[in-house]
Amino acid sequence: QVQVVESGGGLVQPGGSLRLSCAASGSIFSIRTMGWYRQAPGKQRELVADISSGGSTNYADSVKGRFTISRDNAKNTVYLQMNSLKPEDTAVYYCNAQWAVIGSYWGQGTQVTVSS
Repeated sequence: QVQVVESGGGLVQPGGSLRLSCAASGSIFSIRTMGWYRQAPGKQRELVADISSGGSTNYADSVKGRFTISRDNAKNTVYLQMNSLKPEDTAVYYCNAQWAVIGSYWGQGTQVTVSS
């Protein structure tokens, strides 16, 4: 069956870095856009960054210049390199994969905590 699995979250000090990974599998159809979203306690889920199959990227203003999204189409995997992390980046980070035909699927989420 279709699976979207994130990894790489954890606890990091302010100014530190983390790299999230997300692997999508289980369908014969191609994946169009893959993206990272986050949800902090008491807040709505928001887009962090996404990337098309052609490599076009889109970032939230709050992470521009600090986060970089990349993708390996052969592996159906997307990465999020997060640098200069701030306490306000603390959230559960979710991966989303948008397949042709079958639609959008979400991962289970991975916790990122930025604290000293």
